[in-house]
Amino acid sequence: ERGINMLFVLGGNGTHAGANAIHNECRKRKMKVAVVGVPKTIDNDILHMDKTFGFDTAVEEAQRAINSAYIEAHSAYHGIGIVKLMGRNSGFIAMQASLASGQVDICLIPEVPFNLHGPHGVLKHLKYLIETKGSAVICVAEGAGQNLLEKTNAKDASGNTVLGDFGVYIQQETKKYFKEVSIPIDVKYIDPTYMIRAVRANASDGILCTVLGQNAVHGAFAGYSGITVGIINTHYAYLPIPEVIAYPKSVDPNSRMWHRCLTSTGQPDFI
Repeated sequence: ERGINMLFVLGGNGTHAGANAIHNECRKRKMKVAVVGVPKTIDNDILHMDKTFGFDTAVEEAQRAINSAYIEAHSAYHGIGIVKLMGRNSGFIAMQASLASGQVDICLIPEVPFNLHGPHGVLKHLKYLIETKGSAVICVAEGAGQNLLEKTNAKDASGNTVLGDFGVYIQQETKKYFKEVSIPIDVKYIDPTYMIRAVRANASDGILCTVLGQNAVHGAFAGYSGITVGIINTHYAYLPIPEVIAYPKSVDPNSRMWHRCLTSTGQPDFI
């Protein structure tokens, strides 16, 4: 009705699923409309893509929070800094930020199960760190440890399950545990979510965003529809939307990158 024959949709898995539905409806109605997606999620959880724009900036900004937690923990007697980062289903930001900073002692992500309590639990290792190093920094992804929290079954406006706040939970459990073993600690909890989300894109993301946008427009003018654009094995490519929304990409616990992170933190398996 308004003469629109190209639709560009920017977002993550949910947004792409919506774009795919619009594309299918346009085909059903025989409308000549090109629907092209541009992957945008700081969680970096879109299938097949090397990275999505926003991720680099998020990791860079997350390091500032980790550095603040490190200084706070290091400056206090028996200081513990806890930083909660984004990552509902995937721990890419927490993993990369921990690896990049080199200041994290424990990194917890949704893909790797762990126990808080018990002889091999996170808190036992935290006690060891306080006794040997005198301070510790913990980095947790927001989706980590959800099996330890009470389930509410509540949904947000987009239909996603409302997650329990694991950052606050681990802060409370840490204080409780050290009180029981009569060790004084000074816990500082940092949740930089909105500072990371609202920051200006860095140079790398700015360039990536521009190139993805240009390629999306080229694809639409070439007559493609129901596709998304992204970097795959360092090459810019078009992919059918159903291919990238099958399920979210997540950290492989057997990958070299996760093992590099474990080497950096020095943490054991918490099982």
